[in-house]
Amino acid sequence: MIANTPKAPYYAVIFSNVRTQIKEGYEEMAEAMVELVQKQEGYLGHESVRDGLGITISYWDSLESIKMWKQVQEHSVAQKYGREKWYSAYKTRICRVERDYGFGL
Repeated sequence: MIANTPKAPYYAVIFSNVRTQIKEGYEEMAEAMVELVQKQEGYLGHESVRDGLGITISYWDSLESIKMWKQVQEHSVAQKYGREKWYSAYKTRICRVERDYGFGL
């Protein structure tokens, strides 16, 4: 589903990743992170897809909100497990969305 974001400007965190073969605990942690992030101040929504390469884009109202999310203890634990067992590679990019447009939303 396409996230229903507000009028620009806002911020996007793009998390691109390649999974390892280890599946144990991944789905449960991913679901827990979705539930947790939805409660975070400044969170606007997200979009996620996996077809070999995984890409999750989360949308935020400010850089401060992004920083606060990165410091959430449970999120830090998920990141640690990601580096240790679930991802063979990843890249995070933080962008300011200056303009957006579309139809059918």
